[in-house]
Amino acid sequence: MERQRSFAVKPTRFLVFTFTISSFIIFLSFISLWIVKNSPARPESFLFFNRTPVAVSFFRPVNLQTVNSFGRNFSRTDANNTHLVDTHFRKSENLSAHLKNPENITGYGGISIPGEQRNENAAEEGKKDGGDDGNTTAIRPSDGETSIKEVEVQLPISEMIDKKVPLEKLESPKKIVRKESHRCDLSKGKWVFDESNPLYSNGSCPFIDEGFDCEGNGRLDLNYKKFKWQPQDCGDYRFNATKMLELIRGKRIVFVGDSINRNQWESMLCMLFSAIKDPRKVYETHGRRITKKKGNYSFKFVDYKCTVEFYVSHFLVHEDKARLGRRRIQTLRIDTIDRGSSRWRGADVLIFNSAHWWSHYKTKSGINYYQERDQVLPRLNVNIAFRRALTTWGAWVDKYINSNKTRVFFRSSAPSHFRGGQWNSGGHCREATEPLNVTSSNLGYPEKNVIVEDVISQMKTRVTLLNVTGLSDYRIDGHPSMYGKSFVNRQGSRGGEDCSHWCLPGVPDTWNELLYFHLNYKEMVK
Repeated sequence: MERQRSFAVKPTRFLVFTFTISSFIIFLSFISLWIVKNSPARPESFLFFNRTPVAVSFFRPVNLQTVNSFGRNFSRTDANNTHLVDTHFRKSENLSAHLKNPENITGYGGISIPGEQRNENAAEEGKKDGGDDGNTTAIRPSDGETSIKEVEVQLPISEMIDKKVPLEKLESPKKIVRKESHRCDLSKGKWVFDESNPLYSNGSCPFIDEGFDCEGNGRLDLNYKKFKWQPQDCGDYRFNATKMLELIRGKRIVFVGDSINRNQWESMLCMLFSAIKDPRKVYETHGRRITKKKGNYSFKFVDYKCTVEFYVSHFLVHEDKARLGRRRIQTLRIDTIDRGSSRWRGADVLIFNSAHWWSHYKTKSGINYYQERDQVLPRLNVNIAFRRALTTWGAWVDKYINSNKTRVFFRSSAPSHFRGGQWNSGGHCREATEPLNVTSSNLGYPEKNVIVEDVISQMKTRVTLLNVTGLSDYRIDGHPSMYGKSFVNRQGSRGGEDCSHWCLPGVPDTWNELLYFHLNYKEMVK
């Protein structure tokens, strides 16, 4: 009978096997430690030693080192107590796939701004410093530059207040680097007396609001109509109404904003109307005369099949009412675009503004006035509210405006020139009959203009800043003053002068000349 084999493990074999395995493990451990110690760039995630996979906090800013992944640009600064991106994630095809809520990662209030889209816009729209239209404010990097920005998470204002975020964190101011065009700077120059001005008369234009018709209301010193803005190093340029009508043939040019934008819209209508021989070839599409009771107008130039429109929107965001306790109060929803925004869509040229109404008492105090979602904020700084409202506007533009079809402009704030009080406390500017030698403002660049530039710089849609603040600040003589409608109706009362709006013809004509320069830039620099 065959002898049965024994499967019992002999002690000697077991000891040899154990020693071999142990030696191999120890050898691998020493090799691994040697590699980590002597590697020139120690990867943060090597074997995940003392390292937690990346976790992005959505309740504070996140700093990331510059990472280029498939054309996307992310930025970070190396600082303590910040979450680092692991090498494992840097090698992934799309870093944003590892971040929750990517629409908020840019710090731009609710929309995603892919890097490749910004680069495409920069390549197509502005290959030279300041853009191909001579815009003096560089809101995009020039060709070949890389946009390095801090990646910041934007929380709703209400949540930030609930978390008691400091005021300076809410404002999150950013320095704007302004680059002047190598060709000319439209915002720098001087006012020169020009006998060929104005381009139209108050008697020949039927579109001038009674409150802007200074000559018609009895103003006798008419030199305010003769001054022309001459930018330095820009050569001689002139608004050509016929060429402007050709530029907008078959198109819509739309002004959206407050009564100061209405001022500019009426100026544009008058400037274009001067080229029309038959007044019947221009008509209001709604069949009503211009009054302040309506919030929108659209005038059609028949021969050119174009319309020039105005839509009133004091803040660009929605004015609403909300319940506070037992009463209903007026509020401003800084997170919701104006309900009339659907009518702005489809325009070929859009000119926005918003600043005038932000200086009123209710908006400046910010007490139980600003609303976000369903919450009325008990108190909010006006500049923070303005930034949030402009961010909401920018998100709407990026979502609904096709930059391949539409040119978007944002006009900067226009200065007021009240002396001896405010508009409702005896302020006046009646003595002024010529431009100032120096600007009246000693406060430097207005904070609201800085906020506008900051928001524009974060948008994917190319927006041209129409900077009229400085040049208009010289023109204390250009306001209706005692020749505005409100003053005339007071029958000689010295109250109620208008030192905010502008006479027509007058300063807004220059704003439209600058707009024409941008739209017709290639022709202007020949």
